[in-house]
Amino acid sequence: MKIDFATLLFGFVLASGVLWLLDAVLFAPARRRKAEASGKPMPPRPRLFEYARSFFPIFLAVLLLRSFLVEPFRIPSGSMLPTLLIGDFILVNKFTYGIRLPVVDRKIVEIGAPQRGDIVVFRYPEDPSVPFIKRVVGLPGDRIGYFHKTLYVNGKEVPQVPAGSYRGSGSGAVMTGADVRREALQPVAHEILVQPSAPSVEGEMVVPDGHYFVMGDNRDNSRDSRYWGTVPDANLIGKAFLIWFSWDWAGGEFNLDRVGNPVR
Repeated sequence: MKIDFATLLFGFVLASGVLWLLDAVLFAPARRRKAEASGKPMPPRPRLFEYARSFFPIFLAVLLLRSFLVEPFRIPSGSMLPTLLIGDFILVNKFTYGIRLPVVDRKIVEIGAPQRGDIVVFRYPEDPSVPFIKRVVGLPGDRIGYFHKTLYVNGKEVPQVPAGSYRGSGSGAVMTGADVRREALQPVAHEILVQPSAPSVEGEMVVPDGHYFVMGDNRDNSRDSRYWGTVPDANLIGKAFLIWFSWDWAGGEFNLDRVGNPVR
């Protein structure tokens, strides 16, 4: 069984909270009675209970923040080039698609649903312990096709406009020379990378209810719904909205000009 950070953090909250409560209810009154009976000053709180009292509110605040508001993620691969670079650190809005209980990830409040063009973070359906990031191209009930490097939504071709040749750097340098195309995926227009000579996974499917069809913007270097199917709503983590830092340590690059850029 893999233990993720959310589970570990919940454990810290539970352990520190229980220790603090035990001290407040049982051990502190016992120390006080013993001090009063002996006429001596009350001894200081034992170090373990002092640490629990000090760290419990911190652990709780972090748990609530990352469970219900925002959570940071790092982009580990080039599947979302040119939109997101390897080493971009992003913030994900956790409540856009509904409020979920931490650890169990059960939705308790419906707020909204992904829209076509959203960049979403989700738990990989084949291994839910692994977070993935892709762009939503198909909503429940959509008929999605991909043929000859072109996306089709409900039988209509999604227009692409050539936008030059990609010049990558750092870990993304391997994609230098790929075609940059401007894709008008309504309501979001965005850039994609295409390698005309690379083989493509092609086909067509109807997106099931409660599921989403997702693709990487680096179309020929992304394992996405073309390979392993659609993303259930239950696997959604949130919507990416901001780059807060960018450090490609494998490529040796800081990209401070990307800090503060919106994700879209």
